[in-house]
Amino acid sequence: MVAPLQLDRVQQVLSTPAGWIELALVLVCFGVAWSVDRRVRLRGDPGSHISRLGAGSVNRLVFPLTALVLLILARAIFQHWQVPLFLPIAIPLALALALIRLLVYSLHNIFGSGRWLPTSERAISFAIFGALLLYYAGVLQLIGDALDDVRFQIGKSQVNLLDLGRDALVLVVALTASLWISGFIEQRLLRGSTGDTNARVVLAKFMRAVLLLIGVLVALSMVGIDITVLSVFGGAVGVGIGLGLQKLASNYIAGFTILLDRSVRIGDMVTVDNRFGVVTKATARYVVVRSLDGIEAIVPNETLVTTTVLNHSYTSREGRVAVAVQISYDSDLDQALRLMVELALEQPRVLRVPSPPAAVVTRLGESGIELELGMWIGDPEKGAGDLRSALNRGIWRAFRTHGIRIPSPQREVRLVGAADERSDAASPPPGQKGESNR
Repeated sequence: MVAPLQLDRVQQVLSTPAGWIELALVLVCFGVAWSVDRRVRLRGDPGSHISRLGAGSVNRLVFPLTALVLLILARAIFQHWQVPLFLPIAIPLALALALIRLLVYSLHNIFGSGRWLPTSERAISFAIFGALLLYYAGVLQLIGDALDDVRFQIGKSQVNLLDLGRDALVLVVALTASLWISGFIEQRLLRGSTGDTNARVVLAKFMRAVLLLIGVLVALSMVGIDITVLSVFGGAVGVGIGLGLQKLASNYIAGFTILLDRSVRIGDMVTVDNRFGVVTKATARYVVVRSLDGIEAIVPNETLVTTTVLNHSYTSREGRVAVAVQISYDSDLDQALRLMVELALEQPRVLRVPSPPAAVVTRLGESGIELELGMWIGDPEKGAGDLRSALNRGIWRAFRTHGIRIPSPQREVRLVGAADERSDAASPPPGQKGESNR
């Protein structure tokens, strides 16, 4: 416990060498913690284990937690010679720093970046440091006694404002710790390279839900609420799911089904609900499909289960690209086919094995011979527009060089009504023809 500060006591301690040694020991603990924090930040390169931890959350707590551990050890050693004064004062200060950084990180992790976050962070910092200063000054104890005197009835229990504030703080700390631990585990699992991606996503979501549930149960137990009363709440939730949350529940169940049966994985190219793109994110409720033009579609998991999904990379990520062209009947057909295959082999995106590019005759058309150049590429997520453009330009130049002509459409148009009118105008009327005969 931190006793209120007494200036005469501080002056008395500073008049002895032991008091100056204790004060210097406090400064040394904070200095060592600052040095450890700087070293951890500087030594963590972008791909290292330390950097991944620091970028997430642990690096925020290195300084206050290191200082807290050093201060506790120093107090345990120093109290063998003299009752410490400055060390018990510095320990809550380090604890307050750790609590502020943990709460600020939790706000960023839960709500992301927003305009209101800086104001909230400052409010949290001022509130914690203000409470600490009031406790040092002995005023916080008086405020606590005043809140303890304000009592009111809730059901059969009598509570006061101090108990409600303490219980709310315990609940917030428990949920914050659960979110922090679950976020750390989720980052570690999703950034790993071993195992199946869907299995890691399922495990991360499951661990997050379990840790949140454990955090709530621990917080309720610490505030004195009987956990058995949650059975009634669980029954109410079940009825709510059965009546009004069917779609939401079905999406969550479908999400875990998709992740477990591995029918759709992150990185797959799919066509679902007339949307073609790459699966960039898979959650328990929806899947994000990013099209080649950058538009992201949020598809509910129920849609993936109840409709037909075209997975273009289910067993293989290779995709086929076809280019059609037409040549005239008087052109060299074999040379045209050979030139088309050679042009395809010059493109670095076209695969040589196991299926090399091939040119075939698809149809003997009215204006010319229709050809098709088919090839396989290993990166269909990059699109095929630039590849088709390069091949069409190359085919046009090669055909022009070798005298292979691409025919223009030819149509013969006969105006039947106009021809009849001209023939009628050329022939004389029947009466005039009879007169001439006479």
